[in-house]
Amino acid sequence: MKNKKTFGQWVTSYTGQKYLTTFLFLLIPLVLLVVFTFIPAINMVIFSFQSRDQFGITVEWVGLQNYKTVFDTSADYLITFKNSIYYMIGSAFQLGFALLLATILCSKIKFKGLFKGVLFFPYLMNGVAVSLIFRRFFQMGDGIVTQNGTLNTIITSLGGEAIPFLSNPNIANFCLVFASMWKYMGFDILMFIGAIQSISQDVYEASDLDGVNPWQRFKYIVFPSIKSIISLQLILSIKGAVSVFDIPYIITGGKFGTNTFVIKTIETGFVFKKFGLASAMAVVLLMIIIVVTIIQKVLFKEDSDYVPKRRRYFRDKEVAK
Repeated sequence: MKNKKTFGQWVTSYTGQKYLTTFLFLLIPLVLLVVFTFIPAINMVIFSFQSRDQFGITVEWVGLQNYKTVFDTSADYLITFKNSIYYMIGSAFQLGFALLLATILCSKIKFKGLFKGVLFFPYLMNGVAVSLIFRRFFQMGDGIVTQNGTLNTIITSLGGEAIPFLSNPNIANFCLVFASMWKYMGFDILMFIGAIQSISQDVYEASDLDGVNPWQRFKYIVFPSIKSIISLQLILSIKGAVSVFDIPYIITGGKFGTNTFVIKTIETGFVFKKFGLASAMAVVLLMIIIVVTIIQKVLFKEDSDYVPKRRRYFRDKEVAK
């Protein structure tokens, strides 16, 4: 009968060293994750059922009252989600245009490295800097304290009248969506380029031998191969649309019909000091993001039959010959 190893012997063994090293590498990230993510998230859920001040001195348990306030149609909390529709539509155009540019940049064109760098540069910029740039670009000055922004200066120099881009509720959200697209499109392009370049060149060579045109190549080779990346970028865009904050907050401060749910949440918590209600709003936003993620998983689940589908296409082409 073998003698059982003591704990000290197990630790000094190869298996013990492997598990101990793994545990030590994971210890600090797990502690940080628990302290700065899980515990605050649990406290946020608890606070959402309370009416409390910012210091937690006066705490009153109110049950679902905060959630009733959030979903109350007479209040303007949930209504701010309507502005997310602008960003969702902008995200759709952003993904489509990014995919087009990525496909072009993966072809044989001159200076494509330069174009990649130029298109990706806005994503590297700080969101505050981007917001300040576009606030100056779209602003309409009063001619005394502030001057017209770049766009209105061009318009007036051509004989037109200055347009209140940021103070007109009908066009302000479109301006903010344009700024958001300008900043984040570079990331989508980079992800699509990486996915397209990961496709084996043998597949492209086989398609060339079969006389496949560019649209058929994209439909039967490129799109199925990068479908998972497209679904990932889509869900990130939707999450960004429902939780957009920095660009509208800095450019317009949420005024003139540009308020978003996140801005309203921060305003409720840090301006009106209603931390219980703000926590309930944050929980609602979290639930919406989780639901969107689940829907995305269902609609864009991994489709492993794109290879057989592609093979059937080439086989049919061969038979047709």
